[in-house]
Amino acid sequence: MSTNTEQLADLGDLSATTLLRFATAGSVDDGKSTLVGRLLHDSKSVLTDQLEAVERASLSRGAGAPDLALLTDGLRAEREQGITIDVAYRYFATARRRFILADTPGHVQYTRNMVTGASTAELTVILVDARNGVVEQTRRHAAIAALLRVPHVVLAVNKMDLVDYAEPVFAQIAEEFTTYAGELGVPEITAIPISALAGDNVVEPSAHMDWYGGPTVLEHLETVPVSHDLASCHARFPVQYVIRPQTAEHPDYRGYAGQIAAGTFRVGESVTVLPSGRTSKIAGIDLLGTSVDVAWTPQSVTLLLEDDIDISRGDLLVPSGDAPATSQDVEATVCHVADTPLTVGQRVLLKHTTRTVKAIVKEIPSRLTLDDLSQHPAPGQLVANDIGRVRVRTAEPLAIDSYAHSRRTGSFLLIDPADGTTLAAGMAGDAFASATAPVAEASGAADDEDAAWDF
Repeated sequence: MSTNTEQLADLGDLSATTLLRFATAGSVDDGKSTLVGRLLHDSKSVLTDQLEAVERASLSRGAGAPDLALLTDGLRAEREQGITIDVAYRYFATARRRFILADTPGHVQYTRNMVTGASTAELTVILVDARNGVVEQTRRHAAIAALLRVPHVVLAVNKMDLVDYAEPVFAQIAEEFTTYAGELGVPEITAIPISALAGDNVVEPSAHMDWYGGPTVLEHLETVPVSHDLASCHARFPVQYVIRPQTAEHPDYRGYAGQIAAGTFRVGESVTVLPSGRTSKIAGIDLLGTSVDVAWTPQSVTLLLEDDIDISRGDLLVPSGDAPATSQDVEATVCHVADTPLTVGQRVLLKHTTRTVKAIVKEIPSRLTLDDLSQHPAPGQLVANDIGRVRVRTAEPLAIDSYAHSRRTGSFLLIDPADGTTLAAGMAGDAFASATAPVAEASGAADDEDAAWDF
């Protein structure tokens, strides 16, 4: 088997490059998987055996040239139907940056998959067929990107070869999309005319669009600022595990292990344990077996405190001067991902960072219609792929940040307590960065029969 070393880019020292997580989205047949395949192929991130497998599969389907979409459409049903069904993750790198790519489906019924793929993305590439322009699913994906607070959005106007590379077509689509996404509060939008099938403006500049002077898709991905500003956010440390070896070498060692969700922690800093509210100071920080004076997100560390406090998994350590309020009432926007509906009065589990508590859905004030951003008041339930506002009452106090301030500690999951199925993904606080439509109030609270379950 060939090692393909001659095909791989000279990556140099990858530890010195930045990491960009990005997702692709778009309507059915807009060419998402083809774009991803072209990106991987032209950036020399495809091994020989992978390319040979794609060529064989393409030949068996009667294609005259390799179908690069098959590089990401890995499920048999995806290959047979020529569509993307599940989120496909790919990892590749260039000499300038490392990438984690999520190729998400385009069907409306797989909207929840797009939420999954974009939830950790710092950039989203939204494809539009130049022949069709901005359609309902385009607006849906733009709204989801805004809801998830994705900081960078790329509008890739694909199939420009099928409209004779006409600049007016591109300009009209770019203006319509930019206006819509701007109303949602998307902070940065970059429009690029491409042909994923022909390779125009994907990795190499197009010879057919000399009227376009902007970057190619890969050039933009390599140069877009990735702030990773979690280190300067409100510091949050969810406790995952309490380490007490009780050995002769470490008879009194008590450490609190976990991954720093946001911000920076320093030895000597005063911290508060939530939800108890007890305070102490950081006596030491262990990182990979070494004592350090400072640690930041997303490092996994063990914190040692000066005082013996009852701390367990699910507790949250925060700077004493920057402690969030704790509450049993959570108001959030959720994307319903389960096949069974989410209803008012339903008993659920709410998982926030490392803490899981019992909860009740007290209200569903509205359901969002993404094509025109209108609010349907008091729907009573949310079904698969619905996005709506919920009010949840938890059995124990939680310290949840606004999602606008922290995507890590402002998000949560609602889980079915009967079988552990994930019901909904939640984003605490306001829905959009720029309010576009008022949220109507629900006409009533939970049914009386659920009163016994009030916390």
